[in-house]
Amino acid sequence: MPSPFPGMDPYLEGYLWPDVHNALANKMRQLLSPLLRPRYTARLGIYVVEDSAPESDIGIMYPDVEVMQRNDYETTPRVNPSTTSALHTGTATPALLSIPVILPVEVQIPVVEIRDAAHNQLVTSIEILSPVNKREPGLAAYRQKRQRLYQAGIHLIEIDLLRRGTRPISDTRVPVVPYLVMLTRAHAGRTQVWPLALADTLPTIPVPLRQPDDDVLLDLSDTLQRVYDEAAYDLSIDYRSNPPPPVFQPVDGQWMRELLDQP
Repeated sequence: MPSPFPGMDPYLEGYLWPDVHNALANKMRQLLSPLLRPRYTARLGIYVVEDSAPESDIGIMYPDVEVMQRNDYETTPRVNPSTTSALHTGTATPALLSIPVILPVEVQIPVVEIRDAAHNQLVTSIEILSPVNKREPGLAAYRQKRQRLYQAGIHLIEIDLLRRGTRPISDTRVPVVPYLVMLTRAHAGRTQVWPLALADTLPTIPVPLRQPDDDVLLDLSDTLQRVYDEAAYDLSIDYRSNPPPPVFQPVDGQWMRELLDQP
């Protein structure tokens, strides 16, 4: 069954996102491989990022934890009976809150790499952004990676299908939209941008190779719909509930409710 949304399905931005992320990378490799033969290959790379500030994704992508709880059970500290004569006898004031320590989360991020078949050299990197790429300290690290790829003469495609977080591109000319696709060609000095509203179909984008080879095309809408159908995400989503945060603008929220209310 296809997603009811013509483009990105915002209900996929929650706890399903890690599965969606991996499935999208795999499907892109599958669709691109026959288009790249015989001069190029599509490979999956995995890099590991430590999410040292996962609090904003608790209850969205990560399981719920009790961040703050009333201390209704801890009362008196244990005291060694042999030392009570030398201590003030009494009870400690109970703490009002018990706050769990939230440990860093190790996140594995897949990336699609287009490589020269003859020398296995990286030509084009396709990044599907993760929440950890869009908040500090991961945001600064990801921006440094973008710069390294550009300086190395590697084409970079960035697919941002997450509404939360800060985008790595900060140009004020980029409109405020839920989703974004970007292409920075090696040595071009410019980034092509596809701003995407909630109602927009995902674009078909060029995947650049080395000159004089022509670009190949990647249909992102078809890719996402195939992943949605193959993974049967409709069985895991309750479209009667609200999508994961952040809250939509009123006009988008109204459009979404009208779409989902259709028979």
